Amino acid sequence: MADRIDNELSRHHHHRKSRLPRPQTPPGIPPESAKKRECKLSFGVVCSSNINRSMEAHVVFSNAGLNVESYGTGTLVRLPGRSAMEPRVFKFGTPYEEMYNSLAATPEDEAFFTHNGVLQLCRRGAAVKPGPQRWQDMPSDFIAKHNIVVAFEERIFDAVVEDLQMREPTEDFRPIHVICLDTKDNPHEAKIQGRVALELCWMLEAADDLDSEAALLVDLFQRERMSETQIKVLYQL
Repeated sequence: MADRIDNELSRHHHHRKSRLPRPQTPPGIPPESAKKRECKLSFGVVCSSNINRSMEAHVVFSNAGLNVESYGTGTLVRLPGRSAMEPRVFKFGTPYEEMYNSLAATPEDEAFFTHNGVLQLCRRGAAVKPGPQRWQDMPSDFIAKHNIVVAFEERIFDAVVEDLQMREPTEDFRPIHVICLDTKDNPHEAKIQGRVALELCWMLEAADDLDSEAALLVDLFQRERMSETQIKVLYQL
């Protein structure tokens, strides 16, 4: 795959510089070449509640040495409860530790939410940052630092794009590349797609000219990966 991308990019440029190799088994230690220079891009990863898909990607990206922040776009943080009609609901900004304590308030609750995996998600979140952050509530100056935003569902992609279109441009406004990598909202799929997202984002991190190369890289990546597994990628500048 890398050879095809390099061939196509070499036709796109008169010359190209050396590129970062992509890690084979993320998360983990970043490639040696990644240690030799500071990462130049900033990544945002977004799901609905900032506890499963975006947090998985946050951990994977961070472990691999990329600059990353994670967010949700929902109105509230909704976690699986004892039935589909009884989700456990928290406000954005509620500390993950507080969520954990609430969900483990009784031995019965602790056993149930350990079994369905929600306590593990809260514990992981607390190890990364204080609490879930809502994309739409973040200041424009903070959002504007991102070069690339990865949304893990089409409706979340739509919400991010709509929010960006409604914001007033910042003083140092620059393009933000928004990519959708459609992912089912469960820990297993989040783990798989977190690594797919990392592979794509290492390619983008290595681009000599992100604004001119990003669409080509995303298209080539999708065509190659579609032969291995059915993934859906949307892209908007």
